[in-house]
Amino acid sequence: MRVLITGGSGFVGQRLCQHLAEAGHRLLVVSRDPEAVRSRLPEGTDIRRSVLDFVDTPPEAIVNLAGESIAAKRWSDDQKKQLIDSRVTITRDLVILCEQLKASGNRPPQVMVSASAMGYYGDQGDREVSEQTPPHDEFAHRLCKRWEDTAREAEAFGTRVVLLRIGLVLDAGGGSLQKMLPPFKLGLGGRFGDGKQFMPWVHREDLVRAILFLLDNPELEGPFNGSAPRPVTNAEFSRTLAKALKRPAIFPVPAFVLETAFGEMSRLLLTGADMRPKRLQEAGFQFQFETLEAALADIVK
Repeated sequence: MRVLITGGSGFVGQRLCQHLAEAGHRLLVVSRDPEAVRSRLPEGTDIRRSVLDFVDTPPEAIVNLAGESIAAKRWSDDQKKQLIDSRVTITRDLVILCEQLKASGNRPPQVMVSASAMGYYGDQGDREVSEQTPPHDEFAHRLCKRWEDTAREAEAFGTRVVLLRIGLVLDAGGGSLQKMLPPFKLGLGGRFGDGKQFMPWVHREDLVRAILFLLDNPELEGPFNGSAPRPVTNAEFSRTLAKALKRPAIFPVPAFVLETAFGEMSRLLLTGADMRPKRLQEAGFQFQFETLEAALADIVK
């Protein structure tokens, strides 16, 4: 298939592109600077600056991973707008591409797997969360809902839309561990606040395999939780990571310190959801890394 990937040069996108290329698919990648990312992507990848540049090369599938990092800066009003715009604008361009292809007599993409995030649910305390759990209304939820609602507009043109609500992505070389590993390796790690907040996580390999699974199964649509079946609390995560590195985890960060440093964005660190991949497992997807211990053993070896 011709597969169009936004965010293809990112941490998840690069690994996804490798898997797709190995399976013989043709890769179409969107990047604002094609030459800068060419070396990160498989040979022969067609890289263009805009989604709409591919109207003459109709993709048969789309994977939408683009979006500015939600934890890169404090959430000022301008930054909140940027977080929303970076996701909604490119997703709307994908919908416009579907519309233009149908209007010109070409077949729109058969499927679009569009990223969302565990923030869709907001703070859920210690209740177990499935795809049917009502969200808690806060900024992270509103951001994800706008993102998902925009992606769903592609359904009007016959495209199957899958919404993948992704947890913390773990692997070497980037993702959620990139900033966590250095202090933990020095023995300076510890829980955030009281450590009771849940941290849904997923190994990058399992996430990429889940995306491929969702592309390949035409009966699957709507929201799916993209996280491992055994989420842990922040305190458990800290202890498990420290143990994997053979270091102590005795330096907790008080909640007020995080709130002072990051403002409203500290909710990402101090709240969470016990998110479970119910629909993925019901569909028959099998995780290679079900436990955090197994995932970290693979990553830090």
